[in-house]
Amino acid sequence: MIEFITQPWPWWFSGLMISGIMFFLLFFGQSFGFSSNLRTICAAAGLGKTNKFFDFNWRGQIWNIVFLIGAVLGGFLTKQFLDTGAPVQISQETIQDLSKLGISEPESLQPTEIFGTDAMFSLKGFLILAIAGLMVGFGSRYAGGCTSGHAISGLSDLQFPSLIAVIGFFVGGLIMTFLIMPLIF
Repeated sequence: MIEFITQPWPWWFSGLMISGIMFFLLFFGQSFGFSSNLRTICAAAGLGKTNKFFDFNWRGQIWNIVFLIGAVLGGFLTKQFLDTGAPVQISQETIQDLSKLGISEPESLQPTEIFGTDAMFSLKGFLILAIAGLMVGFGSRYAGGCTSGHAISGLSDLQFPSLIAVIGFFVGGLIMTFLIMPLIF
């Protein structure tokens, strides 16, 4: 059974699972979004008494908190029991592009030049992660949701603002990849 679970699965299986989950969420009048969990957690902690943004019926979003806990727990269990230790498989072109930026081929899921302990505790690495985290947090709040919420849930619900947000995410990703990253590295 472990061999079946740890082998690479076909690309269409993920799409089938995502579309099935989206069908059930839309059928039951729910929408998927990971970034909204912070607001729900803050509301559950009682911040609705001090800030109107957190004053809503958070109990209707408990299913999303369960999803968050399941995602964290699933990641932990996968790392502990299903990790084969094999490096991530990326294309040779990507490896060449990364090497031009001074980033070696990842030996695990993340390149150590960006996410390694030495990089995180250097001034440059800390600033990169802090500014990126701030931009992601601000951007997901400003756009009314994160990439998964807009690209998966919003587009499947045919929401025009989600289409605009997804186009913005892709344009931002292209600008980061081809203009900003070469300047940083």
